[in-house]
Amino acid sequence: MTMSRKEKIELFRNGHALVVAALKEFPKESWQYRPGPGKWTIHEIVIHLADSEANAFGRCRMCIGQPGGLLMAYDQDMWAEKLNYHAQDIDTALALFGALRQSTWELIRDLSDEVWSSAATHPEHSSYTLDRWLDIYSNHHVKHIAQMRRNYELWKSSK
Repeated sequence: MTMSRKEKIELFRNGHALVVAALKEFPKESWQYRPGPGKWTIHEIVIHLADSEANAFGRCRMCIGQPGGLLMAYDQDMWAEKLNYHAQDIDTALALFGALRQSTWELIRDLSDEVWSSAATHPEHSSYTLDRWLDIYSNHHVKHIAQMRRNYELWKSSK
């Protein structure tokens, strides 16, 4: 089923609340469980969501405010390692994720159709419209909540 832009914007809006609710499903001792080499822990996923949201915040604004501008790409796995995600505070990351998400939702909720076709240039995706941006970020948290649930189930079965 294809979602409308309005539905995607609402899913985007609710992302922070859904992540916070999902984290309540998992005991904190499971947050450090690594399901395998190269796989992220629940803790790392939360920090990634904040970093990703910071990038989304900038990308959205570049599409709107400077069409044709160049977007930054980043290696999320390298960031998790080099930025020592396990040393970062989850509460700070959640607050940042929530504030960035709220600010961006306030910006995008009433944009005209013309603005939604605005595009910037992404090194991996070429033309990157605001609609493409919404396709990616409206459900980014949903995918990671599912990943956290898989981690939790694997953690439980390893006990």
